[in-house]
Amino acid sequence: MCDGNRARDAEPSGEARSVSTGAEKGSLTGNGGRSLQGLIEYTKERQAMEMRFVIVTGMSGAGKSSVLKFLEDISFFCVDNIPPALLPKFAELCYEQGGEIEKAAVGIDIRGGKLFNDLFEVLSEMQERGYEYEILFLEASEQVLMKRYKETRRSHPLSRGGSIGEGIQMEREMLKEVKKKATYIIDTSSTLTRELKEQINGIFLENHAFESLVVTVCSFGFKYGIPVDSDLVFDVRFLPNPFYIQELKELTGNDKPVSDYVMSFEESRVFLGKLVDMVEFLIPHYIKEGKSNLIISIGCTGGKHRSVTLANALYAALKEAQHTMLLKHNDIEKDARNKR
Repeated sequence: MCDGNRARDAEPSGEARSVSTGAEKGSLTGNGGRSLQGLIEYTKERQAMEMRFVIVTGMSGAGKSSVLKFLEDISFFCVDNIPPALLPKFAELCYEQGGEIEKAAVGIDIRGGKLFNDLFEVLSEMQERGYEYEILFLEASEQVLMKRYKETRRSHPLSRGGSIGEGIQMEREMLKEVKKKATYIIDTSSTLTRELKEQINGIFLENHAFESLVVTVCSFGFKYGIPVDSDLVFDVRFLPNPFYIQELKELTGNDKPVSDYVMSFEESRVFLGKLVDMVEFLIPHYIKEGKSNLIISIGCTGGKHRSVTLANALYAALKEAQHTMLLKHNDIEKDARNKR
């Protein structure tokens, strides 16, 4: 997923800025014997190396506006909905600010209409001119996108009076090739706003290694139903149940006495070890396949004790291995609510 699409080691474009020295171009040397022209080019190359230029695009409704706000919060100079044809000029302005702009982000989407079709030609031009860039592509499932549009009562840019679903399908087809060239792909289907912000900060502020696959570990209770978006489902009802221990009954797997009890059994520890090994084996293959979101659901009877304990343990193990992780407990409070 991170094929990069970054231009490297290309010569900067455009005429060098004129410098009034009273001498002809190239007659002045310095900085290790470089000519004035060479020094200007060297300075521009150094600025290019230090510059971070991010193109934010993807499905309408997937969170582009939110991401641009998050980037702005970490000192990116942000411009939304810029016509693709203006990208090289905007990049040139950013790169030639003498280091004043170190981080820039632009939002591009299909609202540009026919202009969006020029994007690949524009990106090739930027590569030729030596402007290094990254593409952040935001994705979400059709079901989630439709729900978001209905909640905001907005129409899809491509629906043109038709159905939202048709507009989403058209857009997905239009963006197919752009997605293939993306440096980062983030699926926001099951991501909370604060979790998305954490991912953006991790990539662009803390420079964490990016993994295009987001792994969500979810606990649930079988009596409330298996989560419909599950990719992998594991049943831990074979483990001893703290529900029948009076002092543990009202606690949850988030409480140490319960987690200690569940993990005190050898079968719990063996199961966890085998589960971690299997998921670690699967993750690189899912990434290679192009999967962007993996939801692992772990269930017990009520979703309160055993499943919570094992979900927490799996999340901790995978988090330690530097995977991009989310943790959810679907049914942990339901027993308490049902008793009221």
